[in-house]
Amino acid sequence: MTWSTLNHDIVTCTACPRLATYRREVARVKRRAYRDWDYWGKPVPGFGDRNSRLLIVGLAPGAHGSNRTGRMFTGDSSGKTLFEALHRAGFANQPTWERVDDGLELSDVFITAVARCVPPKNKPTRQELLNCRPFLAREMALLPSLRVVLALGRIAFDGVLGLLRAQGAEIPPRSFRHGACYDLGPEWPTLLVSYHPSRQNTQTGRLTLEMFDAVFAQALLRIENEE
Repeated sequence: MTWSTLNHDIVTCTACPRLATYRREVARVKRRAYRDWDYWGKPVPGFGDRNSRLLIVGLAPGAHGSNRTGRMFTGDSSGKTLFEALHRAGFANQPTWERVDDGLELSDVFITAVARCVPPKNKPTRQELLNCRPFLAREMALLPSLRVVLALGRIAFDGVLGLLRAQGAEIPPRSFRHGACYDLGPEWPTLLVSYHPSRQNTQTGRLTLEMFDAVFAQALLRIENEE
């Protein structure tokens, strides 16, 4: 198994007819502000440092963010919040988030999601998430230095736990709580939890920049302690 094979399988996936139809329709109609863009309109693979110790798992591509640009968390407000935080924490060389040719380089972090196609109303079905699960499993298998997984939002949190349990991890019930840190045992990565950096959370104050920075400070601490 190689990264090129995995990314090819992700980009060409048509396992979920509802999502395939929706992402293509969004790419065809476009948003007026991006009418001159050639939308990606396909499933989005993960990206980042392939020797990373930290894996960030989000929900799904944004309709006019990743579904437009083809790179996770790129082109919308969630990405702006995330990449600025990664830059402050030293995981990114610059705080850019607008487009794939912006020169952004990630260090010791890889970014992905539990769903690879934009879902209507940001709500993938249970079966759609199960269809996507093998892609996350394959990415994790290709990250030999992985120590910590940061789940952004409840759906990502549930998705990561579901995958690890399916792989044999004996994990008791865990609650979704911002800032939580779960040690899952020596065979499994530590699981950190954060609210998703969506506009709904940041503009209402549910997730502040200070809260988000504290999560990455915790991630750095856990990575160092795992060595």
